[in-house]
Amino acid sequence: MEERTRAYLRGRFRDHYRRTEITPPPAANEREWGFIPWTEGPDTTMVRHRSLLELGDLSEFLVRKRPRHVYFSAGHFRDPGASSMHAKDWQSADLVFDLDADHLPNVTLGEDSYAEMLATCKDALIRLLEFLEDDFAFEDMQIVFSGGRGYHVHVRDTNILELDREHRREIVDYVRGIGLEYEELIETETVAGLGRKTPTERRTLQIEGGWGKRTHEHFMAFVDELLAMDEDDALERLQAFDGIGEGKATATLNAARNNREGLESGNVTVHTAVSQLAERFAQTAVERDNAPIDEPVTTDTNRLIRLPGSLHGGSGLKTVRLERDEIADFDPLTDAVPKTFTGQEIAVDVTQGGEVDLGGDSFTIAAGDQSLPEYVAVFLMARGRAEKETE
Repeated sequence: MEERTRAYLRGRFRDHYRRTEITPPPAANEREWGFIPWTEGPDTTMVRHRSLLELGDLSEFLVRKRPRHVYFSAGHFRDPGASSMHAKDWQSADLVFDLDADHLPNVTLGEDSYAEMLATCKDALIRLLEFLEDDFAFEDMQIVFSGGRGYHVHVRDTNILELDREHRREIVDYVRGIGLEYEELIETETVAGLGRKTPTERRTLQIEGGWGKRTHEHFMAFVDELLAMDEDDALERLQAFDGIGEGKATATLNAARNNREGLESGNVTVHTAVSQLAERFAQTAVERDNAPIDEPVTTDTNRLIRLPGSLHGGSGLKTVRLERDEIADFDPLTDAVPKTFTGQEIAVDVTQGGEVDLGGDSFTIAAGDQSLPEYVAVFLMARGRAEKETE
């Protein structure tokens, strides 16, 4: 990035912060702060181990330093400005989840557009929130568009703040479905045998919530698919599974036809063949329903995370706080465009053209000198795809 471009972006970031009120996180004085300035060269330099007391008033700091990126720690410390993590004296930490479109298994880098990647990431966010709300019953959550490639979720329920890395790792494993065992989803109940003196065990799939419910939903969708087929096709479909021959396929199809109500209630252990088939859908649930979070972020109790409301120096977009009911309608490529950068065009030299979807419009941008809407030009400059030209 040329100095003229850096100087322009520094100035326009300052203009944005002059017009914007930034709300600091809870217990801001207990957190470490860090930022990346607009330094020369390809490498970035992180300035960290700062307390809010050292930075001063947050709004004044942002106007004065107009940083490229600004962060605060998930951790709370007795001395957040100390130069070593040990000296900071860790007290507690928010539970932070990071979804990055670049790391999602169903995103193809180089093929999917930025808009497509962000849409896929929003789907992953919704799955993550279902885990946090339904499976863990977390209530104090802040949802944030990162301004770049994804979303952050900050959980601040008091009962999780003192969790250590190992316990946070267990939460990560749960939402990723790592190590899920089908037998853990089965509930065993001792019942009196009809006409027998010896009690028997009844085994049913737990369907009220969690991975049992997710497994059951996929299994029942498959059952209904079978019931919609003619018999030969249904048997052929069942025998496509490894280990299911004609006998097991016939038994499974009969169970689906004669006892769908029982299967719907979770009684998938009614027959060995049915149970073996249902077990396969636990892995299907993991593959389709897990939340593909960036695992080290959640387990790191000292992690620095981007400040909501700040600008992302790699895109020029805002880091946006979202209410739960705003997510469905939120369009990051429109709603995160800073108003400061709208309403005028500027001259840039585009070094890497291509398609850009931003501000509700689609642009086909060629390489070379040209005048573009400022928010598009800022986006390209921040991404290293354009340099500022003199007006």
